[in-house]
Amino acid sequence: MKSNVTPMPIPGQAAAPDTGTLKGFLRFLWQELKPRGKLLTPFNVITGLLILGGIVIIAIRLVKGLGAVTNLSQEYPWGIWIGFDVVTGVAFAGGAYILTFAVHILKVKKYEPIVRATVLNGFLAYVFYSGALLLDLGRPWNVVNPIIGNAFGYGSVLFLVAWHFLLYTLCLFVEVCPAITEWLQWVKARRIIQKMTTATIILGVTLSTLHQAGLGGLFLTAPSKIHPLWYSSNIPVLFFISSMFAGFSLIIIESMFTHKVFSDRLDESHRASHDKILLGLAKGSASVMAAYLFLKVIDLTHGHQLGLLLTPMGLWYLVEVAGFTLLPLVLYVVAIRRQSVRLVQVTAFLTAFGVILNRMNISVIAFKWYEAVRYYPSWMEIWVTLAVISMELWVFQWVINRMPILGAHPDFKTEEETLKNLDGAEVVRWKVSAS
Repeated sequence: MKSNVTPMPIPGQAAAPDTGTLKGFLRFLWQELKPRGKLLTPFNVITGLLILGGIVIIAIRLVKGLGAVTNLSQEYPWGIWIGFDVVTGVAFAGGAYILTFAVHILKVKKYEPIVRATVLNGFLAYVFYSGALLLDLGRPWNVVNPIIGNAFGYGSVLFLVAWHFLLYTLCLFVEVCPAITEWLQWVKARRIIQKMTTATIILGVTLSTLHQAGLGGLFLTAPSKIHPLWYSSNIPVLFFISSMFAGFSLIIIESMFTHKVFSDRLDESHRASHDKILLGLAKGSASVMAAYLFLKVIDLTHGHQLGLLLTPMGLWYLVEVAGFTLLPLVLYVVAIRRQSVRLVQVTAFLTAFGVILNRMNISVIAFKWYEAVRYYPSWMEIWVTLAVISMELWVFQWVINRMPILGAHPDFKTEEETLKNLDGAEVVRWKVSAS
């Protein structure tokens, strides 16, 4: 699809940066790296201290090994860095593949205003949580083995997950690239990236659905180590479905904060559609949560595990399923009927907590629940986890304040509208040809 639109300086706006030469690019990048606004805000101070402390702990871990900072052992080789940073964090990145599929493939344009922020959030989640995974490996330098062909391990689920992580992160980067090229005013590069978008999204959605399920597949290898109430041959399907409402809940939470913190960067169409978008996400979340609960009931009855519900672990199971999955489902339905955006936002927090609880139960709490000596994360493991989240928030904030994430760059709006009209005409042709 060719376009003759060439971005021109707009009166009243800063001239386009000179990024066509290496010198100009480095000068522009240096200017953009400088902080903007107030530095000593409560958010910056708290997260800054977390990051500084986290860097010190990470340095100790890399020099002295896992035993110096973690409570991991031969009995519990996987702790909070796997359970929370990877198994839980990747679930919350699920909003990226759902939303890009809905907007770019199904042409549900209602969600277009939030698709760039969601994809950026997904990309950063994969980068930071994959990085956190390195900390949990006794020999982190061996992480390249599945990539370079040294001991591929074709029969391992980890081999599948590792390649999917790598390829899907590259897909997310390509999907973020239009915003980067608009920020740098690289017109030709943007047009090339735009032509790759549809193929990249199809590949990305395929990879993401597979490795979201693949993360659950990892636990199929430990049937005797996971409590029967949480172990199921349907774990891959449950992980895949729960990644959908985890993604929906994070989009709602992220959108709520974005509207408060970055309100000056939102255009009118974005503001006007905010409530409809959140209510639409609530409908999607409620639908997949109903399917998830149906599968849980099937597992419970077919596995003859009803008697375990009266045990202490059974009561804990009910807290997770009834308190943080069934209750949010009911609240979403009530919110949709009342058109209450506030209730949708509150329910999104409950849903997110439920997803965290479920993933932590499977990977840590209900894992080897029978052992006399249990694993509890050390304060340094928790600190590093909070530091990783803080780093991601800092990068997210930096990108939002500089790149056109909450809407197209003003210089490219005309070109973007042309592409939308062409897309719309193509959809009409599909519908006509199908009738």
